[in-house]
Amino acid sequence: MSATELEIISSPTADACGPSGCEPASEPGTLDASAAETYAAWFATLADPTRVQVLHAVATAPGDGTAIGALAKRVGIAQPTCSHHVKLLAEAGFVHLEKVGTSTIVRVNEACCSGLPHAADVVMGTLGTLPCCPEDVPTDVAVRAMEDGDWGDVRRIMAEGIATRLATFETEVASVAALDGKWLADHRLVATIDGEVAGWAALSPTSPRDCYRGVAETQVYVAEAFRGRRVGVALIDGLVRGADAAGLWTLQAVVFPENRASLRLHRSAGFRTVGVRDRLAQLDGEWRDTVLMERRR
Repeated sequence: MSATELEIISSPTADACGPSGCEPASEPGTLDASAAETYAAWFATLADPTRVQVLHAVATAPGDGTAIGALAKRVGIAQPTCSHHVKLLAEAGFVHLEKVGTSTIVRVNEACCSGLPHAADVVMGTLGTLPCCPEDVPTDVAVRAMEDGDWGDVRRIMAEGIATRLATFETEVASVAALDGKWLADHRLVATIDGEVAGWAALSPTSPRDCYRGVAETQVYVAEAFRGRRVGVALIDGLVRGADAAGLWTLQAVVFPENRASLRLHRSAGFRTVGVRDRLAQLDGEWRDTVLMERRR
């Protein structure tokens, strides 16, 4: 199936976003009855403004989940009312519930962080007009080609990303030789602020087969000390512009659903969600989902 034909396909599991437990496919320019029915059910669940407030409170709550009592207090509604809205959100698949002692802990279904925005894109027909590159690229971040003297900073920043458990399945920093052999030589960038390396980005081929020579996967890492400075925006901008100039026709990104910053970053550069891959691999002994994103030249 070609990239223009595939919108989104996800395994029909309880971890997927939506009342039926799956995300329907739909071709650009069309919206079949089944997809429309599913999307309508999602939007109907969010038709109540208080319920939207409850879902927002769950999604933005610090820590790992929120008790219903605390959630009711945060939204400013009675606990029975909050329980009612949480029950409907759980039935629709937008949140997960877990009984801990006498409390019910509510957690957002991370699959919805990519699935729901994608549904809106399908319905509003915006998938054909994805941005070429990010807007408002920061002027205080300089981007240049990676040099041999950057390897120490690159590996240090990679270690900081690995430590978050949001960036990669890797648990150890690869050697310079391994990274050098993996990345495309002409698509390695570092970002600097006031002369200090603040992040890096690279492309790696997805396959050794000649037919996939124009397909590459992105890696973007920002140093802990420079997060929030839009370093990633400058890097992804340089990465996609360089790829376009070199004739690469497809860039893909594999992102953990919990890594919302990376999802937003790639969307800003014209990436769209292809699908959520359920329980793709284990990290620290736990199964993790990934979002597959793609940008076509």
